[in-house]
Amino acid sequence: MEQFLDKVAAVNDVINTFVWVKIGIIILLGVGIVTTVCTKFFQLSHLGLWWKNTIGSLFRKHVIGHTKDKGAISPFQALCTALAATVGTGNIAGVSAAICIGGAGAVFWMWLAAFFGMMTNYSENVLGIYFRRRNKAGEWSGGAMYYLEDGLGGKRGCKHLGRILTVLFSIFAIFASFGIGSMGQINKIVINITSAFPVQSLLDAKVFGDISVYALIIGIALMLLGGLIVLGGLKRIASVAERVVPFMVVLFVVGSLVIIGVNYANILPAFKAIFVGAFKPIAAIGGGIGVLISTVITQGFKRGVFSNEAGLGSSVMVHSNSNVREPVAQGMWGIFEVFADTMAMVVCTMTALVVLTSGAYNLVTGEAASSDATLVATAFNSVFSWGGIGEKFIAVAMFLFAFTTVLGWDHYGTKAWEYLFGTKSTKVFKVIHTLTIVLGAVLSSSLAWDISDTFNGLMMIPNLIGVVVLCPLVAKITKNYLDRKVRGKDIKPVLSAFPEIEKAYAEQPEEHAEKETPEPAMTK
Repeated sequence: MEQFLDKVAAVNDVINTFVWVKIGIIILLGVGIVTTVCTKFFQLSHLGLWWKNTIGSLFRKHVIGHTKDKGAISPFQALCTALAATVGTGNIAGVSAAICIGGAGAVFWMWLAAFFGMMTNYSENVLGIYFRRRNKAGEWSGGAMYYLEDGLGGKRGCKHLGRILTVLFSIFAIFASFGIGSMGQINKIVINITSAFPVQSLLDAKVFGDISVYALIIGIALMLLGGLIVLGGLKRIASVAERVVPFMVVLFVVGSLVIIGVNYANILPAFKAIFVGAFKPIAAIGGGIGVLISTVITQGFKRGVFSNEAGLGSSVMVHSNSNVREPVAQGMWGIFEVFADTMAMVVCTMTALVVLTSGAYNLVTGEAASSDATLVATAFNSVFSWGGIGEKFIAVAMFLFAFTTVLGWDHYGTKAWEYLFGTKSTKVFKVIHTLTIVLGAVLSSSLAWDISDTFNGLMMIPNLIGVVVLCPLVAKITKNYLDRKVRGKDIKPVLSAFPEIEKAYAEQPEEHAEKETPEPAMTK
């Protein structure tokens, strides 16, 4: 078994290096810049608009209320489910790993990835709503699969290319759901639970060679809990997400602010380390432009994508289930998703500042007080030390973050599986995905993490090809929306690629679509 895993690790390293170091960063940053320019810096020029229509609209009934449409969910449920999938181990252990490997400077590149990622995610969601259709179960089906096939594939001479990229994306998405969406998340849950709540007799007991009985028990328990939720479909996943996600984010942010407040004297040195380290790696990491690119920038972008998933084409699969009719309306929720996950006031930045201000990471030497898996717990213990409450807090937070990520990614993998094999077979995927939870509990941390990185990168490539080719369409849809909603022009709305759906939307006076719309091209 050990020899097999070593071979898997070796092959994965080769692919990972090619995907991320050779082409990934260039493509990711390039598409982010293109979408930002194409939309005329929408994330800045219309900051007030997207803020008002996302977080500023949470008290509107059509945003937070449950839709009567059995095949759709509310915009807030879509956001919470998407955040459930994005706010996971990447926000805690992922940020810690980026700092441990790439230094404090990696945080800057995470921010940069998020800034441009806002418009990448916006574009994905605009295209997702525009090209979505109903499946045979009456649910909306949208995502990169459909804008690659119908959008890119609809271009002259691109039919076969669109189809090939669609199939590749779907395959990579399924495998990514096993990595980032299951094994990687569960692995971190197990590490933190066994560290915060050790049961020595179970830790010492081994089965199947060197597998901890404790880890196996946790894995089986999480598998059963996950199965009960995901087999209930998207409605049940969304219902859990809208209750858990706001609670867990607020809880973590408040706890983080306490840590940062106690260590307020280190805030400025932490920011200095971030900005200086972004362009001049510390001695512990090495020097030179090669190290800067291969270590600092790469870690920042990899962990940034792992955290907010902008560019993967993943969250669009749940955003496409929203009951909105305006592609731009859901696109703005995509901007807020990345902002809430990575940027200014939120989870990734909180995690980074906790690590950098608490002393858990030495800003001068680059030495960490513990492994990346438990570094945030160490930081919390520095303030909440009584009875190891800080470590226990992080273990609970990690459980909530990571487990909800598994739920969200179950939906993503289900949609990719649905595209390849049809609606009726999706329960087969759900069973397989649920079983991988146990596997993640007993795998080595590094391998589970590395495999997740690789499939993230592979999934990203076909998606970003589609987004950059269809960027002019995104700009057209955005201009149409702004002309109607902001500039007050009386023009025909651009809402769907399908005339039947466009017509049905036109007959609905409300901003959202409560009634089922006809399906011009049913999925399998």
